[in-house]
Formats: sequence, structure tokens, C-alpha cells
Amino acid sequence: MQTLQSVPGPVLLVGAGKMGGALLEGWLSRGLPPALVAVRDPSTSVELAKLLASKRIARDPQPPLLPNHAAVVIAVKPQEAAHVISEVSRFVGPETVVISVMAGRPITFLARHLPRNAAIVRAMPNTPASVGRGITVAVPNTKVKPQHRDLAHALLSATGPVEWIKNEKLMDAVTAVSGSGPAYVFLLAESLARAGVAAGLPKPLADKLARETVSGAGELLRRSDLDPSKLRENVTSKGGTTEAALKILMSKSGFDPALKKAVAAAAKRSRELAK
Repeated sequence: MQTLQSVPGPVLLVGAGKMGGALLEGWLSRGLPPALVAVRDPSTSVELAKLLASKRIARDPQPPLLPNHAAVVIAVKPQEAAHVISEVSRFVGPETVVISVMAGRPITFLARHLPRNAAIVRAMPNTPASVGRGITVAVPNTKVKPQHRDLAHALLSATGPVEWIKNEKLMDAVTAVSGSGPAYVFLLAESLARAGVAAGLPKPLADKLARETVSGAGELLRRSDLDPSKLRENVTSKGGTTEAALKILMSKSGFDPALKKAVAAAAKRSRELAK
């Protein structure tokens, strides 16, 4: 398995916003030599500019006569995709793997703007990547060789675990579950805090209780081998307060059907954006 300490050639990061910046910080913290990294981003933040300067990371490199980049990682906004990809295609050599973390841009779109037979990996990370706790789902095209996949896995796993799929059509559901999922969890914290205020708690206390409860339960879920349903049952005493609350949340008009509708709506929108 490829490691970041043994990357075979330069890595070009195109777009260093929140997700691109999180990837870059993850690479450096996991041992990718700064000399092997270059960044192209016209709107680099002050913080990122300081990081690039302190690590002596190349900015806005020019394409070599013979491209030899091991990987080109595209992390720009989807609406900037066509122009940016056509520009950076000059960095893509015969052995380069192109990794896109752009939402809503399928492999067919990427292939149209890249050199023929380019090895392409489409990936969907999520925002907890910014604290090293993200999860990414990736799908390769048919040109991706084992060494390409190993390198892509090493680069993407710098911000959390990586799962691979074969069917790109599943990416719409992935986007709806893990890509958009952090927003659902944040909404849960918001709603729980508002419910606490409605029950009589001071707002600062309700906010803190909701935040710590959601983050603590998430950590417990991460560390436990038990199924989420079992963890829920462990908190629920017969005839107790939790059972009373769950009767509302688990009713026919409660949390489960609402979340299914939400995920379906997000997946539908993802399919629309890919057209």
C-alpha cells in the first residue's frame, strides 16, 4: 500500500479552499514531503499563504515540457470546473492520476476536459475532513491502475477513512448521506437546543448541553462495535423518559420517515446537478 512518505512524484492541488486546505494539512501532517507539493489557487487565504510560505510549497507552477505529476487533485467549486480542468490538463501525464473532490461532476464530465485515457478518481469527502474526522467515498474509471488507486487512497485517507465503490451511480446517495449528512447532525443540535429552551433551560446551557450531547454520542458511536440500534436501546429504560421521547421520534410521522425523505431529496438534487 502506498504511503505519503513514498509518493512517486509531485502532487498538484488545484483549489485550496476549505476541502483542499484540509487535504493539504492532512498530507503534510502524515509525512508528504512539502517539496513534492504544489498549489494552484487564485484566491489563497492569508492563513494558507502563510502555510505555503513556511513550508516552502510551490505556488502556481508552470507545466513541465514532459508532465510527471503523480497526482492532480481538483478541489475547486463545480461551477469553475470546466475552465480549471482544461487549464490543469497540461499537468496530466501518462502515469498521472486525477482525483476530483468536486460535488456533482461525474467522471464523463472530467474525461471530456482531460487528456485521452486519463486515470480519474471521483471522490466525495465531507466537511469533518477539516478536523481529520471525515469520510470519503471514491470511484475509479477504467483507466485507474492499482498504483493509481493506492496513491489516491493514501491522499484521500489523510482526512479520514476511504470507501471504494464500483458503481458511480451510487455517488448521488453517498452525497445525500455523508456529503450532506453533517448538516443534518448540526440541525439536530440546533433543534435539541431549541427544544431545551422551550422546556425552560437558559439558552447558553441548552446550547452547550445539545452540542456536548451530540458530539459525545457521536464519539461513543465511533468507538463502539455495537449497532446504533443497540446503543439506542442501552439508553432506553422501560417506562422511562427516553422511551417517552422515542415514541414521538419513532412514530410514523417522526424522525425516520422525515430523514428518508430528506436523503431522497438530496440524492435527487445531486442527479440534477450532474446533468
